[in-house]
Amino acid sequence: MTTETETRPRPVRTPAPWARLTRSIAKHTMLIVLSAVMIYPLVWLLVSSFKPNADIFRDLSIFTTDLTPENYVNGWNDLQSPFGVYIVNSSIIAFGAILGNLVSCSMAAYAFARLKFRGRNLAFAIMLGSIMLPFQVLMVPQFVIFKELGWLNTFLPLIAPKFLATEAFFVFLMVQFIRGLPKEIFEAARIDGAGHFRCYLNITFPLITPALATTAIFTFIWTWGDFFGPLVYLRLPESWPVSLALKGFLDAQSSSDYGSMFAMSVVSLLPMFLVFLFGQRFLIKGITTTGIK
Repeated sequence: MTTETETRPRPVRTPAPWARLTRSIAKHTMLIVLSAVMIYPLVWLLVSSFKPNADIFRDLSIFTTDLTPENYVNGWNDLQSPFGVYIVNSSIIAFGAILGNLVSCSMAAYAFARLKFRGRNLAFAIMLGSIMLPFQVLMVPQFVIFKELGWLNTFLPLIAPKFLATEAFFVFLMVQFIRGLPKEIFEAARIDGAGHFRCYLNITFPLITPALATTAIFTFIWTWGDFFGPLVYLRLPESWPVSLALKGFLDAQSSSDYGSMFAMSVVSLLPMFLVFLFGQRFLIKGITTTGIK
């Protein structure tokens, strides 16, 4: 026989108000400290871009009154071409890569998600396996191919492969998104006489906007900051993107202009910051909804 005290539910203990307040203060203090540690290098870069060269490494503090915009003026004009030329070059490469990835990866994803053909699963597995191949493995054969085609010192080696669905990560991203779309939409379109191309263009492409936005943002960030690819294929200074142009401020045989390099680094970071700022809601939506049915 159970007694009344044994059957009575035990009251749930709630933390005291002072305990909850203490935990909240500790949590927010930790977040503020970690945020300050992470953002300090960026703030230091911004402040150093306004310092004279002699003071950049002599005083590492971000609190200073000796600031001048001279680094931005010198950095814009000190290289063989105005820095705007390198920004234009990076923009051409980035937007060409974005267009190529959006078209080719979405078409390949539609084929893997909606078409039934022999060897589809094997081809999809091989495509996913290519994600593990580093660029250094493919560099030599690609360089030989592009050299035979006469594409060296042009933007084509950096843009043309994007039109061949070589970015397996984005193909996988869109495949998972397309598989989450209702099959009834495609069945209804097929009954109305729509072919696969029309289903892709009129149905799939508009419905996978979050995945397309995610692809565009990641492609822009990766392409804009790419250094090794342009270093291999672009030798003429007038064709350099910003990633190679920044290296021009460093000279191993003479003094390096760190102030101008920091100033142009801030300028080159602005496009990535703006793209992420205005596209973050599409980025978050594209990542969180991919694969959810």
